[in-house]
Amino acid sequence: KDGSGGGGGGRLMEGDKVEADYRGRGKFYPGKIRRDRGDDTYDIDYEDGERESRVNKRLIRSKDGSGGGGGGRLMEGDKVEADYRGRGKFYPGKIRRDRGDDTYDIDYEDGERESRVNKRLIRSKDGSGGG
Repeated sequence: KDGSGGGGGGRLMEGDKVEADYRGRGKFYPGKIRRDRGDDTYDIDYEDGERESRVNKRLIRSKDGSGGGGGGRLMEGDKVEADYRGRGKFYPGKIRRDRGDDTYDIDYEDGERESRVNKRLIRSKDGSGGG
């Protein structure tokens, strides 16, 4: 409740339930933090028995306190950050089109475009003020 709108403000801790982008391929799987490496990477134990070491925190989403699909629904025109080509690096842009199947077309600020980006690879930037 306190950490809303912080964008990376919530620190991940060992034992936290998370979803992580397995091998940076764009698909998130449930698991938990086994080890905090102290350098913004973490070791993950996935629920299916797989393990992964040194996963960058950008590829990890906390599942703590998430009861329903992530709160806000993404809409056309929303300012977002999206994981370009599922490689683990998020770039600013906005939603050009809602495909209606949990994928979206993104117009990135640098001029790039991407189609059918899974909503799991998109973070809303709504409500993030200035600094």
